[in-house]
Amino acid sequence: MDLATLLGFLLGTGFLIYGMMSGGGSLSSFWSMSSIAVTIGGGIASTILAFTMDDLKKIGRLLPIIFSKKDESPYQTIQMLVEMSQKARREGLLALESGQEDLKNDYLKKALELVVDGVEPEIIRDSMQLELDNMGIRHNKGIAFFKTLAAEFPAWGMIGTLLGLINLLKSLDDPSKIGPAMSLALVTTFYGSVLSNWVCLPIATKLQQSSEEEIRIKEMMIEGVLSIQSGENPRIMEHKLKTFLSPEQREAYERLVAGEETNPEKNRAG
Repeated sequence: MDLATLLGFLLGTGFLIYGMMSGGGSLSSFWSMSSIAVTIGGGIASTILAFTMDDLKKIGRLLPIIFSKKDESPYQTIQMLVEMSQKARREGLLALESGQEDLKNDYLKKALELVVDGVEPEIIRDSMQLELDNMGIRHNKGIAFFKTLAAEFPAWGMIGTLLGLINLLKSLDDPSKIGPAMSLALVTTFYGSVLSNWVCLPIATKLQQSSEEEIRIKEMMIEGVLSIQSGENPRIMEHKLKTFLSPEQREAYERLVAGEETNPEKNRAG
């Protein structure tokens, strides 16, 4: 599980409960089924209206991305492409076909298949970029889903507040009804703000970052595969691929490479 996601949820829960309990408050004061029905039910209903059923069926696949940590490392990707480049220069492009079964990344495997089949570089780039663009569109739909929820929950919270105020004004002559009406008026806004700012917007941001990282690594793969096809020097290709890394990541990559070069026994054991 991604530690940052878990830490964010735990800290948010702790601070929220502390705020509810401070000043002699109680958790029961913030519980209202009618407020939940209006805010959560209304927000979900409006979001469903904005998407198709096919889009909604795919949303469940995004949840593992939120709570899991990406195993794909840009450092390992660069090292793998450099090793493939060295192998191709020694044994030829057809030698790459023997190692394709061990590749876990289908995108890289497909690009190498095109190279081995002798497809023109421009066609390979266009084909792989088109697949990348379509993947970005699919990712954006999931991000848009949670952004829509983030907009709808506060809106329905305000609707609940208006409903509560209307009921409050209608029951001014009956003191026993003032409390429930005021609770609906205030708690719905509370629910909407919490769900939007603590749940939906952070999830949308995390999905956005995950999508950008995946696209960056796949773009790196495209450049690496085309460099291998053109017979480019592995060191030049490595330098080109390092431009996809931030300055901090480049330093980490250099330390990783230097550590492996100074520990050949450890490298062979891995």
